[in-house]
Amino acid sequence: MNKPAYKPGLHVLCTWKAPSEHLQDIERCRDFYQKLSKQFELQVLGEVYHAFDGENAGFTVCICLSESHLALHTWPEHGHLTFDLFLSNFQRDNRAKVKEMVEASRLFFEAEVVVEHQLER
Repeated sequence: MNKPAYKPGLHVLCTWKAPSEHLQDIERCRDFYQKLSKQFELQVLGEVYHAFDGENAGFTVCICLSESHLALHTWPEHGHLTFDLFLSNFQRDNRAKVKEMVEASRLFFEAEVVVEHQLER
């Protein structure tokens, strides 16, 4: 009997439109993702939150997870952000968790979807 092919996980890449004030508040974002990581029982291996200099400046975030990664970049001057989340299915199927985290993040930023790609790896 053939075993079903292993699916490494769901990778979601988005571009969202969001209110400028949400795209500048790096501390609010850090608090949110620290809570979200705990809520979804993710193991954070390292994280970088970098705020750019200047008026109306955005920020970038990269969170390295044992399950894979979460990354985002904001452009408040354009009201846009990019969002990238991949969780491996190693030891358990994380596809539903990815979808829940994407939606929680979209709601956090009060964002409207411009583009979304869901890739089954």
